[in-house]
Amino acid sequence: MLRPAFHLIAALHFWFSAYYDWFYVNVPVHVHPMGKAFGNTNKLKFLTYWDEVLQAFFFSVCFLNDILGCKQKTKGHEGCLQKFKDYLQTCLAFPISFFVGLTFWAIYFVDRELVLPRAVDQYFPWWLNQCVHTNIMVFILIEMFISQARYPPKKIGYSVLTVFMLVYLVWIHVIHAYTNMWVYPVLDVLNMPLRIVFFLSLLALSLALYTVGEKLNGCIWSKKRSTKYIHLTNKKD
Repeated sequence: MLRPAFHLIAALHFWFSAYYDWFYVNVPVHVHPMGKAFGNTNKLKFLTYWDEVLQAFFFSVCFLNDILGCKQKTKGHEGCLQKFKDYLQTCLAFPISFFVGLTFWAIYFVDRELVLPRAVDQYFPWWLNQCVHTNIMVFILIEMFISQARYPPKKIGYSVLTVFMLVYLVWIHVIHAYTNMWVYPVLDVLNMPLRIVFFLSLLALSLALYTVGEKLNGCIWSKKRSTKYIHLTNKKD
């Protein structure tokens, strides 16, 4: 019962964050020029918001799998929900959550004005900042320890993650083409060559995080299997 409860709490946590962010966080244009870009879809310009919805959807799938997954299993086969949950976790939920969290806090501690200007603080509550930039890593890490994920072949995992990142990259360029403004202030201080290097470095980081997740998952669950085997052996003796 603890696992379904955790998944439900996590799902509600991220759905509420996404809901509050969409309806109650309204940054005036004079505070941040991108505050009202693209009208009511303004939240969709941020990868952070994409990740909020991704994590909410992922943990909802986890909860549904807890409730319905057992009914989908046939002898010797996994249910569709379990397979979908594994793909979602390994290809997107883990690497994107750590990508968003690590890049945000890294830039924040160097110069926060490049990612979250102080002028935005009164419109973007501190607790929401923790939900969308810290808890995303905490919750997915807990998930890795309580549920084993089966990783797909690397070429599939890398391909899914790369397509996701490229879609977002195209999206922010579309926004720039229409508004002549970059979603993130850090892009304003980079010229074209440095911007290309920056984007390639971020793509490399996201792929590296996929590999880290795969290695960590294997390490955690190989140790758990070893511990279980030793326990059973000692019990027989």
